[in-house]
Amino acid sequence: MDMEVGQVLHMNGGVGETSYANNSLVQQKVITMTKPITEDAITKLYCSSYPVAIAIADLGCSSGPNTLFVVSELIKAVDSLRRKMSRKSPEYQVFLNDLPGNDFNTIFRSLSVFQNKLSKQLGPDSGPCFFTGVPGSFYGRLFKKNSLHFVHSSYSLQWLSQVPKGLENNKGNIYMASTSPPDVLKAYHEQFQQDFFLFLKCRSEELVDGGRMVLTVLGRRNDDPSSKEGCYIWELLATALNDMVLEGTIEKEKLNSFNIPQYTPSPVEVKYEVSKEGSFSIDRLEVTEVNWNAYQNETDISDAFKDGGYNVAKCMRAVAEPLIVSHFGEAIVDQVFQRYREIIADRMSKEKTEFVNVIVSLVKD
Repeated sequence: MDMEVGQVLHMNGGVGETSYANNSLVQQKVITMTKPITEDAITKLYCSSYPVAIAIADLGCSSGPNTLFVVSELIKAVDSLRRKMSRKSPEYQVFLNDLPGNDFNTIFRSLSVFQNKLSKQLGPDSGPCFFTGVPGSFYGRLFKKNSLHFVHSSYSLQWLSQVPKGLENNKGNIYMASTSPPDVLKAYHEQFQQDFFLFLKCRSEELVDGGRMVLTVLGRRNDDPSSKEGCYIWELLATALNDMVLEGTIEKEKLNSFNIPQYTPSPVEVKYEVSKEGSFSIDRLEVTEVNWNAYQNETDISDAFKDGGYNVAKCMRAVAEPLIVSHFGEAIVDQVFQRYREIIADRMSKEKTEFVNVIVSLVKD
């Protein structure tokens, strides 16, 4: 599959039923869970040099409520610090980055409401906040040398720059799976190594000395890359697609040439790449879990949301639909996700289903 990932990979745009904006609760929970780590990093950054202007980049910002949620938390943390120390407020420059197919218009349309709300929360003496959209792949340079103080990225770095080469033997699978041959696992791992190394190298040029990065990646605890932790959600999608091959709705060749451009690393792999690249030291490295169904612990939710399979399938659809449409075409999408929903609901009723997150807080040496 020679899919042009930079063109195809984007979350479903707009604010409709299947949009990412309305199906990103898991991501929001993860951002909230990592808040102590993010705040710790921005606190250390501010207190080490008291910059008069702070440049923050959110890489893989997507569109929807989470896009500005992180930024506002960071700015509020700095503002509360500088008040305690009776210092003048810095000015804030915020860069929102994603691939060109991202729905930047939805973000830009929500900015004025967001800025008004933020300035009310911060009060009249807080510095201005400027926003810039930066389309492009973060597996390349995006900013001037030494121009950033803080980089945040959540649930983006598991996406690879391309589908790895050499996956011809991965028949019947759409990702690394328990039945994938060793050369497939190797191809995925090498693509991750190459991409993550490049990401770190580019950011090390763009960050000031002492600049910080907090990265949350969908990952795994286990050393085995084909373990259930990182792969199960895609294995279930492969089951739905394989069923459709048996029925003749999808051609077998079409399925065999479809692979997801993702890699879910372990903390050990993340640590190894950071030390290999050499520009950063690790301040914190943690692993957390979040339930597949982000509504799991909500009490007052409508009946429509009580179907966990429905929620998870919708979350995954917001992420995977553009990839599926570009490969299999528009016609089968509803059917794929209807089946996927049933398979997920069945699994969730029988076992504990969780996403594993690897969170790393880095300082540029």
